[in-house]
Amino acid sequence: MQEVTIWHNPKCSKSREAMEIAAQNGCKVDVIKYLEESPDENQIRTVLKMLDMKPRELMRTKEDLYKELNLKDESSDDALIKVMFEHPKLIERPIIIKEGRAIIGRPTDKIAQFLNS
Repeated sequence: MQEVTIWHNPKCSKSREAMEIAAQNGCKVDVIKYLEESPDENQIRTVLKMLDMKPRELMRTKEDLYKELNLKDESSDDALIKVMFEHPKLIERPIIIKEGRAIIGRPTDKIAQFLNS
């Protein structure tokens, strides 16, 4: 049984779908409810490396909070990572982590492919 970690928001339909896909693929899932237990800045950096992304690419830029904090003008990666730690609602979801690799599970049809690779 393969083990995966999912940064999960139970209120998000795509995140719930990721959990279902993992179960259908026989995965043992370590669930991180990241809105309740926010990943620290180092965990966010690690996931960004796994995703091969810049911080803004991991952010939900259409969230009202993103606009309220005027983040579109922020150029510092460190500042964006700090904001994601302080406001985990801004982190895109779901994030699926397996064997040192990660994906954002959107669209959800790429999750099964990732789990079986």
